[in-house]
Amino acid sequence: MSDSPLEEMEAHESAEKAQEAVESKDTLLSQVTLTIAVLAVVTAATSSLENTETAATITAFSKAVLAQDRATDQWNFFEAKSMKKNLYAIAADQGGPKAAAYAKIAAQNGADEAGVKKKAEAFEAIRKKWGDDAEVHERRHGRLTIASTLLHMAIAIATLAIILHRRWPWLAAMALSAAGVGIGVWAYL
Repeated sequence: MSDSPLEEMEAHESAEKAQEAVESKDTLLSQVTLTIAVLAVVTAATSSLENTETAATITAFSKAVLAQDRATDQWNFFEAKSMKKNLYAIAADQGGPKAAAYAKIAAQNGADEAGVKKKAEAFEAIRKKWGDDAEVHERRHGRLTIASTLLHMAIAIATLAIILHRRWPWLAAMALSAAGVGIGVWAYL
């Protein structure tokens, strides 16, 4: 013990300050640890949504391509009907014993043309719908990729707060995580 009450008081104050510093570090450690745990869950959910949007993009693009293939088939069929109609119309115009039969076949091909054209246009509309859906999913995927990256960075930077025993990395991680969550939400707006 010390002989001076002033020294005793200073020692007591130093001990209190040391205790406050330890408690402050414990509080920071608890805050950072909890933040990292929450960020890990949010990052996992965001990454899962990112993967879901990737799959939805691929599926929608595939369906758009399939619908375009079907539309192309129908347009080829339309062209074939049109050519047959015109050939039979020319043959009917030439006259002869089969002119009436040729005219009938030309008329039938002409009537078929309208139905085939409708089918081709319907497949093109389906292609457009799937193409539009694919673009929406692709846009979401891009935004979720950025969000997920920011959240991963936030976890790494929050870890620095533990290593350095400083608050600023934790605050920086909180800012990055807010940006990541904001962009993740924006993906669906």
